[in-house]
Amino acid sequence: MCDTFYIPPHLTRDGQAIFAKNSDREPNEAQHLVRYPRQFRDTDEVKATYITVPHNREIFEVILSKPFQMWGAEMGINENQVVIGNEAVFTRMPIARKNDGLTGMDLIRLALETSRSAEAALRHICRLVESYGQDACGGYTNRNFFYHNSFIIADPREAYVLETAGRFWVYRKLRSYYAISNRLSITHEWDGISDGAIDFAGKKGWSKGMKDFSFADAFSAPLMSRLSMAVKRRECSMMHLGSLQGTAGLQDAFKVLRSHAVDHGFDPSDGRMDSLCLHATGLLTPSQTTGSMVTVLRKDAQPSIWATGSSAPCLSVFKPFYFDDDVLDGKNFRLPSARADQSYWWQWERWHRKALCQYTHAHELAHNLFYPLEDRWVEFHERSKEGDTDRAILRKASAACVSESLDLLGNALDQLKENGKYRGWFYRYHWRKWNREAGIK
Repeated sequence: MCDTFYIPPHLTRDGQAIFAKNSDREPNEAQHLVRYPRQFRDTDEVKATYITVPHNREIFEVILSKPFQMWGAEMGINENQVVIGNEAVFTRMPIARKNDGLTGMDLIRLALETSRSAEAALRHICRLVESYGQDACGGYTNRNFFYHNSFIIADPREAYVLETAGRFWVYRKLRSYYAISNRLSITHEWDGISDGAIDFAGKKGWSKGMKDFSFADAFSAPLMSRLSMAVKRRECSMMHLGSLQGTAGLQDAFKVLRSHAVDHGFDPSDGRMDSLCLHATGLLTPSQTTGSMVTVLRKDAQPSIWATGSSAPCLSVFKPFYFDDDVLDGKNFRLPSARADQSYWWQWERWHRKALCQYTHAHELAHNLFYPLEDRWVEFHERSKEGDTDRAILRKASAACVSESLDLLGNALDQLKENGKYRGWFYRYHWRKWNREAGIK
């Protein structure tokens, strides 16, 4: 489960669009921050997660946050400042479970590698959905997790929400702030819809026809949409965004991604699916936020790309990254594996799992140690006015942020107790199981 939102330029403090996403995946599904430079491939096709599809030989530089074992990405941005994030949505359209289609993560990467604008990415994803469908497992250890997808697609000048059900799609151009969670959200107002969608829904008895047609009402699968608590999470995002109209900034986006359904007295052992910053508890909440990204899209300068590269933004720190920069190469961000290793994600995950046993103290440490450092990086970034700052200076600053975050992580770990315990039998059972599978004591 995930949450994604967009704020247009006219509703932000500095007149630049903001995109943000929390990616929620299985607790041991490490997420990899990676940069792929502009390149020429040897062939005009590419193997995605399950199938091979036609693809441009020349591909744009991209920065992605992706599950370590997947070809595609949960979210990312390309050198043309096209940024995309997806959500799992549950629809009435049957899925054969043959793994002969594209995952939502495949669709993101395929579009980012080839698109010069948000509109071009929108059109490309629509064509891919129509041509190949979405019969593709999106789970990690859960090999029965099949779903369709919704997307927010943006560039510095415009943005779209695109939602799908099988090979059908509908999109809407965004003129105000907007958020999506794990449920179809486009009802009666859209700017484009795939041929046959309305007739198909009518023949199935899901809709009475064109006059009152709602894509979300016609195609949503009510039970799974309700269990995901997507309505509450989307309402939470929209409430936060509504309170920020005209004043939203980078750190406001961080704050929204860090929010819980209960602001005071929250403990992860009580976590449910209605929090934006998601904490896994077991059967009813099997996922956690394993990566977060915020981008500021600039018409006349480099984008501002901020990512945690780690779980639980409430216990982590956002760091700045740039294009044409080696900070995200293997030296600092090696590919994580299925078990705890020395990759950046797993180093932070050790802190995260220790922090869950003593959350109140750990959250205070995050406020006192991590957030002030993050504030300092944001202040430097805003002073630098990227269009006038040498890229070498930005690269050096980005590398310093990564190094400082790891130094601070060691400091924070030393201040946690060694004998913390997970609260509650059920919560303790699941986290001991996940830790054992990851090789974490």
